[in-house]
Amino acid sequence: MMWGYGQGMGWMWLWSLLLLIGIALLVWLVVLVSTGGVRSRHGQGGQDGRYFPSGRDTARQILDERFARGELTADEYRERLRILNEGR
Repeated sequence: MMWGYGQGMGWMWLWSLLLLIGIALLVWLVVLVSTGGVRSRHGQGGQDGRYFPSGRDTARQILDERFARGELTADEYRERLRILNEGR
């Protein structure tokens, strides 16, 4: 007796493997997107042409932009840059 499994049961392991790989890829993609690992643009080139970086460079870039706009003095910039570099 075959108990209803038939000849197709031999390939069932392949479908299970493909399903597990698909789920793993989906989880990896969700984690990558949610942690900011994917750099994206705001529309086509962004509203002002900038992209929004992720990770450690973000704080440094914000500090550089604030200094360039004149929001920070040179002493404030150097002090904050020193503090950022201590964390690395």
